[in-house]
Amino acid sequence: MTFSIIVTLCILILIAYLFDLSSKHTRIPTVIFLLVLGWGVHRLTDLFQLEIPDLNPLLPILGTIGLILIVLEGGLELKLKKSNKDTLTKSTFSAIISLLLSMFAIGYAFHIYTGENIMTCFINAIPLCIVSSAIAIPSAENMSRDKKTFIIYESSLSDIFGVVLFNFFLVNQIIDLNAVGNFFLEILIMLAVSIVASTLLALLIKRIDHHVKFLPIIIMIILIYEISKFYHLPALIFILIFGLLVNNIDEIKNKIKFMNKMNTEKLSKEVGRFREIVIEFTFLVRTMFFLLFGYLIDTQAVLDLKSLMIAGSIVGTILLIRLVYLSISKIPILPLLFIAPRGLITILLFLSIPTATTLPFINRPLMIQVILLSTLVMMFGLMFHKKNEVEIEVEVEVEDTDENIH
Repeated sequence: MTFSIIVTLCILILIAYLFDLSSKHTRIPTVIFLLVLGWGVHRLTDLFQLEIPDLNPLLPILGTIGLILIVLEGGLELKLKKSNKDTLTKSTFSAIISLLLSMFAIGYAFHIYTGENIMTCFINAIPLCIVSSAIAIPSAENMSRDKKTFIIYESSLSDIFGVVLFNFFLVNQIIDLNAVGNFFLEILIMLAVSIVASTLLALLIKRIDHHVKFLPIIIMIILIYEISKFYHLPALIFILIFGLLVNNIDEIKNKIKFMNKMNTEKLSKEVGRFREIVIEFTFLVRTMFFLLFGYLIDTQAVLDLKSLMIAGSIVGTILLIRLVYLSISKIPILPLLFIAPRGLITILLFLSIPTATTLPFINRPLMIQVILLSTLVMMFGLMFHKKNEVEIEVEVEVEDTDENIH
């Protein structure tokens, strides 16, 4: 049995790696392949009547670790430069405004449809309103630098703001000045914790000479995240701040007087190695999560037409709001309109909704349908979008300029 499990896992991960390589050419998101592959494995286990233990408890564990690594990877990809200021501003407003508008639209529709308390409807709507960085970031790989940066910022911030908003509504059934005050206090506390913890971890990366150094750093990051989450603090802020700090230490030290004389050459080199390790771990955990999620898909439930109509309405609402916002903000509509997939964070938050608060029709099949539909929309949008020569030339010029500066 042990032999079979190990061999099967190795083969599945290698197949997933081939999917990841081919997605750059096919424009088909890897998550589609992984879900289908996981679903196929389940059909084979049923065919051969293999006894498999309940794997549902593994889903939130893999999902949480995957979310941490994905946001961390996004932070380690981003450079805080003046040239990115406009993109950062636009992506931040896009993440916040799109999330809020989608939450109000979908939540109010749930309220009309069910007659349930509006706060309960908002709690059930928020998981459906968050752009999945787990799917969006890898899918932006072949896009121009500005658009890729926009997607990384927007999806990462959507994850963070979405989780913060979800916890806010979950903890506060009544919204008053006291609840809002505590909310902003928690953010300030998390910012302070993030800056201190990120600085200490950066120093550890620089000074640890032991041959095992990056795994303990990743474990400490996960530990800080979980402790912060336990106290209802917006823990993802720490992950993003840490990634941005260590990846932009040269730019940051030039703006802070006491850091001017700090030698960051060794740290920058170690951060490069750390980024490679994080990318490898992220690929593994993300692959395992979506394979497992695909394995747990109930085919009959997913094909339910009533649920599919609701899922289609939700995805349509999301795209309409996104189209209006991008148009008003004068942000290039194509292909950014289509890159609003739901995924890992949607599942995680759905699993976190208390049973007493869950709406009857908000179930796993509906979540799967929304994820699949939004991902298919993104896939077809990317397949029909071709990167033009102007974008390529601009990227080459920017890269050359960056190399000359360094």
